[in-house]
Amino acid sequence: MIATLVYVDVKPECVEAFEKITVYNHNNTRKEPGNVRFDVLRANEDGTQFVLYEVFVDEAAAAAHKETEHYLRWRAEVADYMASPRHATATTPIAFD
Repeated sequence: MIATLVYVDVKPECVEAFEKITVYNHNNTRKEPGNVRFDVLRANEDGTQFVLYEVFVDEAAAAAHKETEHYLRWRAEVADYMASPRHATATTPIAFD
């Protein structure tokens, strides 16, 4: 499995729109055959900071996700919502439920 943590800082005035398109991406990603988990988290202390926790069965499934309509739509729409470029950390789950 591969798990990716995606960190996104959103402009305050764009939080609602970011959440809407991100929930759309989440709902459709969960339907992908190679997706194991997709969590969207918002920081308690700063509601403009988000973490997406994405788990796929393998690298191929993660790569296929980046070709889907819902991901491409998400990526295009959130570009203007970000206060800074998003960044990601790829990880390997070692204890996972």
